[in-house]
Amino acid sequence: MTEQISPKTARRIALSAQGFGRTLPAAPGRTHVRNVVRKLGVVQIDSVNVVTRTHYLPAFSRLGDYPREALEAEAWGARRALFEYWGHEASLMPVELQPLLRWRMARAEAGEMWTGLSRFGRERRDYIDGVLKEIERRGPVTGADFNDAPRGAPGWWSWSDGKRALEWLFWAGLITTKTRRGFERVYDLTERAVPRRIVDLPTPDEADAQRELVRLSARALGVATMADLRDYFRLPLAEAKARVAELVEAGELAPVTVKGWRQPAFLAPGAKRPRKVVAATLLSPFDNLIWTRDRTERLFGTRVRLEIYTPAHKRTHGYYVLPFLEGEAITARVDLKADRQGSRLLAQAAWREPDATAETAAGLAAELRRMAGWLGLEGVEVVGKGDLAGELKSVISS
Repeated sequence: MTEQISPKTARRIALSAQGFGRTLPAAPGRTHVRNVVRKLGVVQIDSVNVVTRTHYLPAFSRLGDYPREALEAEAWGARRALFEYWGHEASLMPVELQPLLRWRMARAEAGEMWTGLSRFGRERRDYIDGVLKEIERRGPVTGADFNDAPRGAPGWWSWSDGKRALEWLFWAGLITTKTRRGFERVYDLTERAVPRRIVDLPTPDEADAQRELVRLSARALGVATMADLRDYFRLPLAEAKARVAELVEAGELAPVTVKGWRQPAFLAPGAKRPRKVVAATLLSPFDNLIWTRDRTERLFGTRVRLEIYTPAHKRTHGYYVLPFLEGEAITARVDLKADRQGSRLLAQAAWREPDATAETAAGLAAELRRMAGWLGLEGVEVVGKGDLAGELKSVISS
């Protein structure tokens, strides 16, 4: 018979699989950061810098105030352990995953990519090949090296042909990010940017690579529906269904039902079932734990909606809202902004969730202070609205 597990057990499995509930290391460094990314499999990159760029936040949520330079060294240093590609979205992933995504790169080179860029590839392949030869000859380049677009023109259609060519080559896996200057990518040939030991690994066939990506997704999620497993690395629907079915048949995924979930679920082999998860941390709106709205609602009973692209007058909770994970529940959310000139972390709104406790304001205040220190800011200031703002302000002021 298919095992049935409770929502509380499913939540604990998911939190444990995502690396929550562990004792924070006393002095987190590169090894800890590397291990976090390996456990997650993929960390989303986003350019929004209202607090700090999102790829820094998952390690903070799981390690505490680690040095951000540790992530930079792992991602863009001379002895890198991570690489950039389209994983979930634009992502950082362990270099060992690069061969598992070569099928996606090959499909992109054949035209399976964003429609406008695919059309550019068909129409301007000679130009693209010329850009690739120039990189081969010259070495690392940036978009500015091929910039002939009008200044200040918005939208992808205003990209220079050089920028389009670089994006096409990146998607096809022929170049990748060697390092970054600020947030600007510096591209080089993949075989010069990725460690040679990875470049020389054989390319698995599509089915084998996709099965391994599903395995990685299952371990990172703990318990998941087919849609969850597919979404983690954005696998094609038909292939994801086939790979999940194959892993179930091989006994590598265990079908389960979770009370209250409409869809069947699958349990990762060896998934831990802790009796209790103790956590107190802020989550990036792009954190792996909550990046899928439907899964977040199933796990925590709360709707977490990204409102960055919502007009200001229609936002419910704010622009850059970080949920607060307290114990095993999301108990609050806070709209944050780093005021770098004033050296303050501003809480522009603070809201309770149904699972808020009498300790939520104090726990959130402590985490905000820790985040402010991690960001190099001198303090926290509550300046906005929300049904938790008054109590949070009192705690922080005391």
